[in-house]
Formats: sequence, C-alpha cells, structure tokens
Amino acid sequence: MTWTCKKFEELSLDELYDIMQLRSKVFVLEQNCAYLDPDGKDKKAYHLCGWDDQLLVAYARLLAPGISYPEASIGRVVSDPDHRRKGAGKQLMQNAITAAYDIFDPEAIRIGAQLYLLDFYTALGFRQVSEIYLEDGIEHIEMLYSK
Repeated sequence: MTWTCKKFEELSLDELYDIMQLRSKVFVLEQNCAYLDPDGKDKKAYHLCGWDDQLLVAYARLLAPGISYPEASIGRVVSDPDHRRKGAGKQLMQNAITAAYDIFDPEAIRIGAQLYLLDFYTALGFRQVSEIYLEDGIEHIEMLYSK
C-alpha cells in the first residue's frame, strides 16, 4: 500500500473524486446515513490516503486544533469494504497519528469514534473521554490520544 498526505489544494481532481466516492460508499450507502458529507472542513484539512495501485482503500481527514475540537483531530476514517480485515485500518490510524503529530505537533488528538470500534481505537492508544452520544443514528464516543 502507498500512502499520501496532502492539503486540499494539493489534491488532484481524480484524488478528490476517489475520496468523496469512498466516503459516500461507506458513510451514506453502507451505513445508511443521509447527511452532508462535504461539511466545509475538507478545504482546511490534510487528506491521508492509502492506495492499492490506483485504488483508494483507506482514508482519513486530519484537522488542526480549533476546527472540530480544541485538539487536533482525525475524522472521516474509512476503509473500503472490499479491503477490510487486511490491516489497512490499523495502518491508516497509525499513519494518521504520526502525520497529525508531524503536521500539527498537538498536545493530544481527539476523535469521534463509532462505539463498536472502541476496542480497535483503545488498542491504538486512544481512551474514552465522553459518554455515548448519537450521531446520524449511530452510537459514538469521543476519544483522546496523547503521547
């Protein structure tokens, strides 16, 4: 797998299309959530992409402190359903954590995680810092990572 991390304005039109297609495939179709995915934060973000040849199989959006949370954040974490259970999600998050520290040098990183992924994120070093809340009908929790 090849990894790229680019600011919005550095993305090619094809890369942006692939990102939006993967996010829609998972968040809108697979998870059956009708919501406005382009939320105005993409233009302020770094976009971490995991490519298998020309195919985007893993993606996360990195945001500076003060955009979504007081801390830096990782969001829109997604892997292609056809490529799951092969370690791409773990690689994605490990690369996202490293990139967030390299780019923003934050005190901590906050995520809004789907509750069913609690063990996955805990194994990566995140800890739960909120009660369960509903977002688009899916149970979520906020989690923090700090070195």
